[in-house]
Amino acid sequence: MCPFCGFEFEKVDTLCRHGCPMNVVCNLVRCPNCEYEFPDRMDKKHSWMQRLLKKESPGEAGLAGNVLPIKRLKKGEQASVVCLAGASASLQNTLAVFGLVPGSDVTLIQRYPSCVVRIGETELALDSAVAQKIMVARMT
Repeated sequence: MCPFCGFEFEKVDTLCRHGCPMNVVCNLVRCPNCEYEFPDRMDKKHSWMQRLLKKESPGEAGLAGNVLPIKRLKKGEQASVVCLAGASASLQNTLAVFGLVPGSDVTLIQRYPSCVVRIGETELALDSAVAQKIMVARMT
């Protein structure tokens, strides 16, 4: 499945497997729908693609009592994104473009009038309804 557009396909049917001379040494797969290239296999611990595709429940991460919506953090507080609860696929894709995926570290800049978060070098203003769907775990 393509992590960018969600198109499901078989790796053996891609142009990479049939027409690319580098297919033996290259570990990239190209989506036949949107032509986005992504790693075929990566270490799960280091792959943001894997974090994007896998939704961990709070119980899996051992964070049951520590998970809350991002808008309930204190100003300047850092947290790690656990999941995007109840978010549609298109919203998840939109947020992923800005680096807001499960496993990413965020800092709350402001809560009112809109929720503003920093993800790496990106500052992102979120609608209140969207901010309510982003579940985070406080950093200890």
